[in-house]
Amino acid sequence: MTTKAGTSAPVLGIRALNRATLARQLLLRRAAMSAEAAVAHLVGLQAQNVKPPYYALAARLDGFTPGGLSEAMAGRRVARLVTMRSTIHTHTADDCLTLRPLVQAARDRELHAFRKGLVGVDLDRLADHARDLVEAEPRTMAQLREALLAEWPDADPQSLAVAARCRLPLVQVTPRGLWGRSGQVTLTTAEHWLARPARPAPAPDDTVLRYLGAFGPASVKDMQTWAGLTRLRDAFERLRPRLVTFRAPDGTELFDLPDAPRPDPDTPAPPRFLPEFDNLLLSHADRARVVPPTHKGRTWTGNQAHRVLLVDGFVAGLWKPADDALVVEPFDRLPRERRDEVVAEGERMLAVMQPEAAYGVRFGTVRG
Repeated sequence: MTTKAGTSAPVLGIRALNRATLARQLLLRRAAMSAEAAVAHLVGLQAQNVKPPYYALAARLDGFTPGGLSEAMAGRRVARLVTMRSTIHTHTADDCLTLRPLVQAARDRELHAFRKGLVGVDLDRLADHARDLVEAEPRTMAQLREALLAEWPDADPQSLAVAARCRLPLVQVTPRGLWGRSGQVTLTTAEHWLARPARPAPAPDDTVLRYLGAFGPASVKDMQTWAGLTRLRDAFERLRPRLVTFRAPDGTELFDLPDAPRPDPDTPAPPRFLPEFDNLLLSHADRARVVPPTHKGRTWTGNQAHRVLLVDGFVAGLWKPADDALVVEPFDRLPRERRDEVVAEGERMLAVMQPEAAYGVRFGTVRG
């Protein structure tokens, strides 16, 4: 249940929340930091597909090139694995070895849904056997499923593979995930790939502070949405003496780091092109700080997220690459000045991400 803040806590309006979150997300002004440092600051990048983490950093970092993230991945300083919300994220090596244990309880709940296909399967033995298999040689899910089925022929094959994924921190080995390269998903354990032992799960309190640094000000429910966890209220209460509190417009209590940036609501927010599944849009229970009510639900079709355009800090349309242009589809007609800003930002993104492209930006249908 969402807690309502006391009347003494100051209210942060939607624009104040927007600007604060954009500042934490490195979207108000691009940051001069390495790809690896940005991945750490943002506590990972959503990465169901290969390209989104690269586009996410292009929108956030000054001087970014795809090679920066690709080299960190090839050097095993960052890697791809399932963590928050049972989805693939790109994390630093340190976070691969700590955040995954933190969210293990959610993976255990996920596995419970497959229990009918695992009758008679000793899950500890399965985890040990799967570890031996993928550490001997990285395996595709199909190969892992086949090998596990040989041990438990009466079990459901898909449930066996899900059990291995839930019980073990399986990373996708390169060349999967490298810029300009291709490769099917093959898996080994994080410990084996990173040549380091797993570390104890961090206290939830530590992760609360990191979450607020990247996504705050935020409610308990916001963080639970981001992490895919429950029962984080106690951690926030332990930290309360170290935090400041506000109220959202609906009265929900918001927590924040005392010294974190909370810019003036009128601070200019340049246009930004964000990839599908960007964490900016997935990490709060209430997304009104980024998604205007009139555009709610327009960034998804089924379970597929679209690439999103921010104008003045808020979702204002979609974008997509085409054969002859980067096509922008605004939800409303943009004033000439805004259109010029969007074109300039789109051209900048093309120069960074597709320097060989011989085309520019054009506006498609207004999705009104």
